[in-house]
Amino acid sequence: MKHVFKFRYVVSTAMALLMLLLALPIHTFAATPYTGYTINNLRQDVRSINGYVYEGSIDGYNLASGAFSAPEDVFIAEDGTVFVVDTGNSRIVHLDKNNNVIKIVGDAEGDGMLNEPKGVFVKQDGTIYVADTKNQRIAIFDQDGKFVKAYGKPDNPLLGATFSYSPSKLLVDKRDYMYVVSDGNTQGLLQIDKNGQFRGFYGANHVGFSWKRLIDKLIATDEQKAKLAVVKPLEFSNAVQDNEGFIYTTTLGTETNQLKRLSPVGVDTLNIGERRYGGRFDAGPFSVPSFLDIAVDKDGVITALDLQSSKVYQYDKLGNLLFVFGGLGNQNGLFVTPSALAQSEGGTVYIVDKGRNRVDMFRTTPFADLVHDASRLFVDGRYKEAEGMWNEVLHYNANFDLAYLAIGKSLYKAENYKEAMTYFELARSRGDYSTAFKEYRKEYIRDNFAMICLILIALFVALRYLLPFLWRKAKPLLSARRTAGAGLTKEGVPHDRNV
Repeated sequence: MKHVFKFRYVVSTAMALLMLLLALPIHTFAATPYTGYTINNLRQDVRSINGYVYEGSIDGYNLASGAFSAPEDVFIAEDGTVFVVDTGNSRIVHLDKNNNVIKIVGDAEGDGMLNEPKGVFVKQDGTIYVADTKNQRIAIFDQDGKFVKAYGKPDNPLLGATFSYSPSKLLVDKRDYMYVVSDGNTQGLLQIDKNGQFRGFYGANHVGFSWKRLIDKLIATDEQKAKLAVVKPLEFSNAVQDNEGFIYTTTLGTETNQLKRLSPVGVDTLNIGERRYGGRFDAGPFSVPSFLDIAVDKDGVITALDLQSSKVYQYDKLGNLLFVFGGLGNQNGLFVTPSALAQSEGGTVYIVDKGRNRVDMFRTTPFADLVHDASRLFVDGRYKEAEGMWNEVLHYNANFDLAYLAIGKSLYKAENYKEAMTYFELARSRGDYSTAFKEYRKEYIRDNFAMICLILIALFVALRYLLPFLWRKAKPLLSARRTAGAGLTKEGVPHDRNV
C-alpha cells in the first residue's frame, strides 16, 4: 500500500511540474537567418559579422488600430514616434515609441478620406503630409490628425495636359516646398511650393551616351527614325533629405549610380564617375538592383533597400559599404516583399514588409556600433583618432577592407608612407597606394641622397673609363681566339684534330 502511495505521489508531482513548465513563457533562440558579409574592392563577397539583427515586428493585430494591410511606407518623426502608411486600409497609423497607437490619420468620409496612400512626411511641428495616391493629391493634416487642406495636380503649362499625376512619396524642406515622387514621371522630382504651385522639376536622371543610338540615327530613314523607341531618363523611386539640405534619391533599373546625393541645384555630389551599389547577381531573373527607399542618419550613413534581393545595404557618407543584411524568405529577419524603410535616431532600422503586412525592426550589434563610431571619425578626417577602433574592427573581421584603407590614411597622414603602402595594398586601393609610393620614393631619395650620388658617380666612372679600358685589353684576346677558331675549319668542314 505504501508503494502505491509513493508511486501516486511521484506521478502527481511530475505532472504538476510539467504543467508549471508549460505555463511559463518560453523564449526560443535561433541563429540569424542570413549570413553576414561585405563586398571588397574586387566586388567579391567576404564573410563578416552581422551589423544588424532582427528585434521584432509590428503588424497591428494586438493594437487598437487592428491589423495592417499592404503597408507601403514608414516615417520616424523627430520625437521618435512612428507613422505607418497602411495602404490597404487607406489610413496612416501613428504609434508611440512603445509601438502603441496614438491616433489614426484619415477620415472615414469627407475631404479627409484617403484612398490607398503610399507615402507620408511629418514636419517638426507635427504637420502631416500624405501622398494620397489614388486621390491624386497631397493631403495635409495637423498634429492632431485633423484634415487641413489638399493639393491636387498643379495647373501649369510646363506639365502639359497629358501629364499623369500620381504622387507616391514626398518630402518637405524648410521653405515648405514639397518634393514629390510621381509614379511614371521621368523628369525628376516635382517642386511644389506651399501654395500648391508647380515650381519646376528637380534633379532628373540623365540618359547616358550610346553608340548604338547614334549609329541608328545616322543610318536610319525618316520612317525608321519615327519608329525608334524614345529613350527617357529613369524615374526616381524615393527621396529623403538630410540635416544639411541635401536630397538623396533612389533610381530603379540602372546598373550604376542608383543612389544619389543631390545639391540644392540638383548636382550629384555622392558619385564621382560611375559607381555600382548593391550586390552582384549571378543567377535569377534580375541583373541589377532596384532600390526602393533610402534613409540617412545625422552622420550621413546611408541605408538603402533593394527590392530584387530583399536586402538592405548600408554605406558611409563617402559611399563605402559597411553592412548588408536581410534577404528573401519567411523567417524573422527576412522579407517577402519589402517596400520601404526608415531609421530612428537610436539607430533602429524599420523595414516595411508589404508581403507580410507588417513592419520589422532591426537593431545594431556591438560590432556595428564600433564600425559606425570609427566610420564617423574616418569621414571627418580624424584618421589618427579612429586608428585604434579600426584595429579593433580587424581583430573581429580581418576581411574588412575599409579598416585597412582607414589605417592606411592615418599612416599616410603621419608620413609613415612605407607602412601606409602595405595597408593600401591590403585594401586594394591602387590610387592611394600610388600616392603613398610617390611620397615614399621622395623620402627615400632624400634620406639616401649621398649614397645615391656615390652610386651614380661610380656608374659614370665605370661606363666612361673602366669599361673602355677593359674593352681595349680584351679586344686583342678576342681577335686571337677568333683567328684560332677560323684555322680549325677547312673548306667549310670542321678539321678533326685526331686525323
